Amino acid sequence: MRAPSCGTKTATPFMYKKQLLVVALGVLYGPYVCAQSVEELDRVVIKAEQELKQMPGVSTITRQDIEKSPPANDLSEIIRTMPGVNLTGNSSSGQRGNNRQIDIRGMGPENTLILVDGKPVSSRTSVRMGWRGERDTRGDTNWVPPEMVESIEVLRGPAAARYGSGAAGGVVNIITKPVSDTLTGSATLYGNLPAHSAEGASRRGNFSLSGPINEKLSFRLYGSINTTDADDYGINESHASGRGGANLGSFPAGREGVRNKDINGLLRWKLAPGHELDLEAGYSRQGNIYTGDTQNTNTNAEVQRHIGDETNRLYRQIYSLTHRGNWNDQTDTLSYVQYERTRNTRLLEGLAGGTEGAFNDPGRTGDGGFGNIDLTTLTAHSELSHHFTLGSVEQVGTVGLEWMRQSMNDQASDLSERNPVRVPGAPASYQARSKANIYSVFAESNMYVSDSTTVTPGLRFDYHDTHGSNWSPSLNLSQALNDRWTLKAGIARAYKAPNLYQSNSGYALYSAGNGCWGNTGGATDYGCFLMGNDDLKAETSINKEIGIQYEGENGSGASLTYFRNDYQNKVEAGRTAVTSFVSGGKTQEVYQWENVPKAVVQGLEGSFILPFAEDWTWQTNATYMIQSKNKSSGEALSTIPKYTINTTLDWTVNQSLSLRARATFYGKQKPPKYDYYGQPLTGSATDEVSSYALFGLSGQYVINKNLRFNAGVDNLFDKRIFRRGNAIGVNLGTPNYIYGAGAYTFNQPGRTLFLGMTASF
Repeated sequence: MRAPSCGTKTATPFMYKKQLLVVALGVLYGPYVCAQSVEELDRVVIKAEQELKQMPGVSTITRQDIEKSPPANDLSEIIRTMPGVNLTGNSSSGQRGNNRQIDIRGMGPENTLILVDGKPVSSRTSVRMGWRGERDTRGDTNWVPPEMVESIEVLRGPAAARYGSGAAGGVVNIITKPVSDTLTGSATLYGNLPAHSAEGASRRGNFSLSGPINEKLSFRLYGSINTTDADDYGINESHASGRGGANLGSFPAGREGVRNKDINGLLRWKLAPGHELDLEAGYSRQGNIYTGDTQNTNTNAEVQRHIGDETNRLYRQIYSLTHRGNWNDQTDTLSYVQYERTRNTRLLEGLAGGTEGAFNDPGRTGDGGFGNIDLTTLTAHSELSHHFTLGSVEQVGTVGLEWMRQSMNDQASDLSERNPVRVPGAPASYQARSKANIYSVFAESNMYVSDSTTVTPGLRFDYHDTHGSNWSPSLNLSQALNDRWTLKAGIARAYKAPNLYQSNSGYALYSAGNGCWGNTGGATDYGCFLMGNDDLKAETSINKEIGIQYEGENGSGASLTYFRNDYQNKVEAGRTAVTSFVSGGKTQEVYQWENVPKAVVQGLEGSFILPFAEDWTWQTNATYMIQSKNKSSGEALSTIPKYTINTTLDWTVNQSLSLRARATFYGKQKPPKYDYYGQPLTGSATDEVSSYALFGLSGQYVINKNLRFNAGVDNLFDKRIFRRGNAIGVNLGTPNYIYGAGAYTFNQPGRTLFLGMTASF
C-alpha cells in the first residue's frame, strides 16, 4: 500500500497536523526548497509518523479500547487511564470536588486544552470562577458520545506546547468517526447498574448514519440521549467532617446527575481531486440533576428546595467550515473557521461569603430566577505544509496563522444584584461584557538530519489584545541509539492567558472575613473583596522532558520519561490588599487576582507493552509525581495522587470473543496546607486519602458483522470513597474548632455492572 503524501488526510485536522509535524524554519528555507520524488516524500512521511508514535509525550486511546470498556457518561473516565493524566477539581480547596476534570501532569484542568477533531472547545469557560479558582463545571470531555469516537489522543509537555494558550499541561483531542465510503448505520444502547442504590445509574442510546450521496457529496449524522442519575441526597451525611450536621447542619453533596442530548451533522463536498470541503453543525444540551452542592455550606432554604431539580443547563452550538487541499505531491493546506456558542443558564447564586455558590437572590421571589452567561468563540485557522530538502536534510514543514476571539455576556454574576452588600465605598462597577482576541503565527520543522537523528525546532507567536505578546519556542530531539533503543528529549515554553473572569476588573466577590488572607482574628474581624485585574501577565511555563524508549520484537516495548515544568506568573487570588476602606467601623480590604512568581511540577512517566502469547497482551503505564507546588506558599497546584499505575490484560479468545482485565492503583493524596486566612491546617483538615486500587473486568462478543455486545463490571472489589466536605477548614477563633475534609473531597462510586449492545449495517 502506498504511503500517504505530505497531505495525508486522516480523521481530523489535528492528526493531519501531527503527521506533517509543522516547520519552524520553512519560511526562511523557502528559496532553497527543491523538488523531490514521490518515493522520497513517502519516506519522509513514514518517518514522521514513526516519530510521532515514539514521542514520550503522546498516548492514544483506540476505538477498540472504548468498545471494550465504555465510559458510563464522560470520556474523562477513560482518558484518566493514560500516563500523566488524573481527574481533579479545579482548585486545591476541594470546592465543587465531585466536578472532576482532566488534569495532565499536575498542572490543573485549566491548563488542559480540549479539542474535538482538532478544533478548540471552550464551553467550560462560560462558568464563572470562584475565589479559589473553582468552577461549577464538568469540563469539556462530554460533548461527543463515546460510541461516536474513533480515537482520543493525549499530548503532554513539549509535544503540546505549540498549541497556544491553555496547553501548558497538555492537549486532549477527541477524534470522531470519519465519513464512510459506503452507506452505513448503527444504533447503540448502553446501561449500567450500581451495586449500591444510593449511587446514580446511567442509560444511553444513540444512532449514526454515514455514506455517499453522490460522487461529490457524502454525509455523517449522529445523535445521542444520555442520562446519569444523581447520587442520593444523604450519601455523604455519615462521612462528613466536623462541619457536618453536628456543627452547622451541613454535609457535602454527592455526585450530580447529568442529562445529555447531542445531534451533529457533517456534509463533505469533494471539490476536485485532492480537495475536500466539510460543513459541520452540531447542537448539544447538558443539564444537571442537583444534589445540594455549593462552594461552602448548603443549609440555604433554596438549596434544599431544589434537590433533584435541573438547576443549570449548558446549550452548545458549533458551526464549522473546513478545507483540506492537496495541491501537489509536496504541498498541502488546511484551513477552517469555527463558530462556537455556549449559553450557560443557571439558578442565580450568591457571590459573597458563606452564600457564595448557593442559590441566594433575596431581590427576587419564587425560585430565585435563572440567569444567563453567553459565550461565543470564533476561531479561524490556516496552515500550509511542504516537503523539501535543504542540502541533504529532508524536512516536513508547516507555517500557519490563527485568530481566536472570545466574547462573554454574563448577566448572572453581578455582586450587587446577587448579594446586595451595601458597603459604602465598595467596588460597584460591574462589567457584564468582556472579550479577548488572540492573534497567532506558528511554524515548526521536522528535520531528518540522518537515519538515526531527527530534530524538531518550532516557534509560535501569540498576541493577546489585553495581556500582550508571547513567544513560545520549542526544540525536540529523537536520537536512535541502535535498532532497539531511542533517546527522546524536548524543551518548550508554553503559556496561558488569564481567563475572562480573572481579567475583568468589573467582576467581584466578597467575604465578611472567611477567605480574607491574613485575617487571624476571626470571621468578624474585617471583610474583603476580590476583583478582576486587567494588568495580569500571562502564565508561562518551561516544559522539559527526556526519555528513553525500547522497541522489541512482536510489538513489545517500553519507555521511561522524566518531565519538569517550571511555572511562572500563575494566576491566583491575591494575598496582598491593593487598597482598603473603613465601613461601619470595620476595615474592608480589596484584593485582586495576582501573578504568583514561581511554581514547579516534576515527575516520571513509564510504560510497557508485552504480547507474551499469541492472543494475550499486557500493557501498563505509571506516573510518579516528584513534586507539584507553589514556591511561595508550598501548596500543590492540584490535589492528585502521588503515583498512578494503570495496567490492562487483553485476551483475544477467538474471532468473536475478547476479554479484558484492568486495574488502577492510586497513591496517597494530600490536602492543602493552609486555611483561608493563611494559617496552618490541623485536625481532620490534614487527612490524606490513603493509597487504593480499582479493578475491572469486561468483554466484547461479536455475534456477526451487524451485532455485538459488551459487558463488564467496574470497581470489582467495591472500593468506595466518600466526600467529607471541602478540603480547607477554618479556625474561627476557637483553637479546637477546626474542621475540614482533608483530601476527601470527592466520591468514588462502588461496584457497577454495565451492558451495551450495538446493531449496525
